[in-house]
Amino acid sequence: MNYHSKSTNILLNLGIEELNEMQLAANETILNTNETLLLSPTGSGKTLAFLYPLYQLIDPDANGIQALILVPSRELGLQIEQVWKKMGTNYKVNICYGGHSIDTEIKNLSSPPSVLIGTPGRIMDHLERESIDPKTIKTLILDEFDKSLQLGFHEQMSFIIARLQNVDKRVLVSATNAIEIPKYTKISKPTTLNFIYQTEENFSLLEVKKVISEEKDKLNTLFHLICNLNSEAGIIFCNHRDAVERISNTLNERGIVATYYHGGMDQDERERGLIQFRNGSVPYLITTDLAARGLDIPDIKHVIHYHLPFKEEEFRHRNGRTARMKSEGTAYLIIHEDEKKMDYIDYGMPVFKLDKSASTPKQPLFETLYISGGKKNKLNKIDIVGFLSQKGNLEKGDLGLIEVKDFISFAAVKRSKIQQLLKDIKDQKMKGKKYKIAIARSVQSKEE
Repeated sequence: MNYHSKSTNILLNLGIEELNEMQLAANETILNTNETLLLSPTGSGKTLAFLYPLYQLIDPDANGIQALILVPSRELGLQIEQVWKKMGTNYKVNICYGGHSIDTEIKNLSSPPSVLIGTPGRIMDHLERESIDPKTIKTLILDEFDKSLQLGFHEQMSFIIARLQNVDKRVLVSATNAIEIPKYTKISKPTTLNFIYQTEENFSLLEVKKVISEEKDKLNTLFHLICNLNSEAGIIFCNHRDAVERISNTLNERGIVATYYHGGMDQDERERGLIQFRNGSVPYLITTDLAARGLDIPDIKHVIHYHLPFKEEEFRHRNGRTARMKSEGTAYLIIHEDEKKMDYIDYGMPVFKLDKSASTPKQPLFETLYISGGKKNKLNKIDIVGFLSQKGNLEKGDLGLIEVKDFISFAAVKRSKIQQLLKDIKDQKMKGKKYKIAIARSVQSKEE
């Protein structure tokens, strides 16, 4: 198969017909220059913008790790890994991050991938253990670099980059242009592609409205606002972790299916919450700014600012979760008259009038099934689909998103079918082995 055919297949695998303007520019620049600075907002397709040319840079005859992608968070890394796998390149990819089994990673790295994705702390750990050979790495990509700087990863990134002696192509990616590039990156005269202010047509599809809260505690206002959203999914942003948990718990008590997400949770809990939000079994995600970017979650119609962020940049990133890629969306600002006014907000925006008689949202169409086996048990999506369809008597439309992790898996199943499914598969084996299969718990509960 020639290269053009392979490239066409990659786009087909991703479900797109062609690259957008930013991705085309990034492809040409990354392939033809040694230093690239790509500036583009959340939701514009930055991941494919650097993975597409990276695919073309991989030497099929070379051994060892050819490209290293450093990311500030495990969630962003997992998203990049997912896009790479969906591209169907046939080149191996591995991801390393804190909270993941170091022994599993070392075993994976014993047969080096072509592309390695990782957080700075974990990649530094592997270099110190010598489970990574840096000599073969030719391409370095620093994704969401501004976030890495905010999180204080200078020392780790400096340590890593100093050991990459044979890198000849460097790509720095950021959602903001308010950064100074440190010398340790060895990026001195990059070709800059600035698409941050060239997406006004996308932002024109974003409506911003304010919702007046008569009480300082905005919980009742939030409840009524969600009841006015026609059972459509949304993300609710708060400034504090304790508020995130309190709001999520209260909404669930009042009949609204919600989950929470913040940096104080362990990795398994965070992933579980995102999976349930992604597959539609939990329609409302209550979160801090941790979810404002770098996450693989679907475009949604509604973003709610329960608290306003302190910086305009974070306000933009939050709003970037909706009205993406030429789709429409609305950002709602819940405002109490006594709260501090933010300089970056134009408070003359339209007021969204609440109908306080609106009913609570409908129950989600899907529920999440937990399976006690994953990739390391030699299970894949096809195995799970076949088992649930044949042994569980499910029809095509009864199954939603399936996600397979190292040792566990999750499958979205229509709520109306899940109890009968559990009865039908109770004593059945999948690929000759009995797995625990049950309705997945929420992050609020402690037992599976």
